[in-house]
Amino acid sequence: MAPSRTSPTPTPPPKTLGLTPSQLASFSQDGYLLLPNFLPPSTVSALLAETHHLLSTFPLATHPLTRFSTGESSAHVSDTYFLTSGDKIRFFFEEDAFDPSTGTLTKPQALAINKIGHYLHELSPPFRAATLTPAAAAVARDLGFRDPRVLQSMVICKQPEIGGRVPPHQDSTFLYTDPPSAVGFWIALEDATRENGCLGFVRGSHRRVGVERRFVRKREGKGTEFVWVEGGRWPEGMEPEAAQREEEYTLGEVKAGTLVLIHGNLLHKSERNCSKRGRMIYTFHVIEGESTYDERNWLQPPEGGFTRLGVEGV
Repeated sequence: MAPSRTSPTPTPPPKTLGLTPSQLASFSQDGYLLLPNFLPPSTVSALLAETHHLLSTFPLATHPLTRFSTGESSAHVSDTYFLTSGDKIRFFFEEDAFDPSTGTLTKPQALAINKIGHYLHELSPPFRAATLTPAAAAVARDLGFRDPRVLQSMVICKQPEIGGRVPPHQDSTFLYTDPPSAVGFWIALEDATRENGCLGFVRGSHRRVGVERRFVRKREGKGTEFVWVEGGRWPEGMEPEAAQREEEYTLGEVKAGTLVLIHGNLLHKSERNCSKRGRMIYTFHVIEGESTYDERNWLQPPEGGFTRLGVEGV
């Protein structure tokens, strides 16, 4: 495994909306940016309360018990429940929340869910209020988005003791546009540490690693697969650099309320949570509405298209 180190203490956010020139330069250089206190404690508390309400009240008796898998230990999740979740709030279980010999659930439902997705930014009032904000719109504007569109919003629970590992990946693999344009807005709802599975980033890898594969719906029927990218592999205007033989991961330990911006080409991961503390986060993604988002992507837009993140007046 490549060595890891910890990100330096993030600098406080600006008092005005948007990003400073130094923050933009850091994001351009590193491919990620830590912005502490992006959400105030009152908003974080409201999102946690909504999350706990959703986890404790969804109907377990009628749930198909879909487990979320990244593809390391079993096939990547691809059932109908998953593929039709783009305009719904649905619940995906941790693989290790079940007894491997009997398949029965071994954890209370509120402690068994891997993630909730993928339309929280429209269907949940607290999450909508925290997503479609002037502050988020200003960040998107400063990152160069002309027509920013929000998609794939979700809570990732990283449950105590069973929270699964997420292997190295690029977000644009799963939300591909031509040219690539995805940026992740990842917000800690609880402190994220080395012990409970904080993010790890390959600093600058967005300038060295093109998007080579896409996660798509199979042409011949149900299910998903990874295919080679036939379109652009680099964001508009980016000049790729030579790849390194071994990449080092930098850990991003952050406090609740911190926004982490993640370039769609950036290699990042998180390790398994073996601690007794959870690591809940809220994340949504922004793509360029002027780029091509085709029918092969696993997540398809709802009627009316993906949600616009307005930038007027900010």
